[in-house]
Amino acid sequence: METIKFLIDLFLHLDEYLSQIITQYGVWTYGLLFFVIFMETGFVVTPFLPGDSLLFAAGTFAALDALNIWVLIGLLMVAAIGGDTVNYWIGHTLGERAYNIKWIKKEYLDKTHAFFEKHGGKTIFLARFVPIVRTFAPFVAGIGKMSYGYFISYNFIGGIVWVLLFTLAGYFFGNIPFVRANFEFVIIAIILISVLPMGYEWLKAKREAKQPKAEVAN
Repeated sequence: METIKFLIDLFLHLDEYLSQIITQYGVWTYGLLFFVIFMETGFVVTPFLPGDSLLFAAGTFAALDALNIWVLIGLLMVAAIGGDTVNYWIGHTLGERAYNIKWIKKEYLDKTHAFFEKHGGKTIFLARFVPIVRTFAPFVAGIGKMSYGYFISYNFIGGIVWVLLFTLAGYFFGNIPFVRANFEFVIIAIILISVLPMGYEWLKAKREAKQPKAEVAN
């Protein structure tokens, strides 16, 4: 319970935590940001780490010259692309055995499979903008033995666009007085907008599952 409370507080006050980290660790902040983004995309056991919101928050501090925007973008692109690549090869190595690992949530694997069914290879790109699915998509791609050449092309494009979009959004809009004064609400909005696609797909799948029953009843 305490862990959940901490994670919620971390998400809602990313600006305050990141400010403290920059003040205390200086240039090592780049390494910490790299590590978090790499872990969030690279391992199926860490989908709870901040992704979109952390990129946005980092961009706001880059606008204040607390971080170099180009170094930040370059490092985080490498972290995002590298994380997905590691995740793919873990899934590729485990194969179908991954479904027998207790600490990997089957519901997340199933949701990601459904996403693949609908969007095919584009899932690797689209998943970048959907929390949880973002972490599981490369893993499931590896399990399904997707061609690495096919995977890496979507991985590169997705990683570059994702980092650019959210980091530059923070850089250009994060320090607008209204945004600064309501930072926690902006973070909540980013999270909600990010999970909308997954929520829509879930509701759609639920409706479609009910349709055969209704047809049989008729």
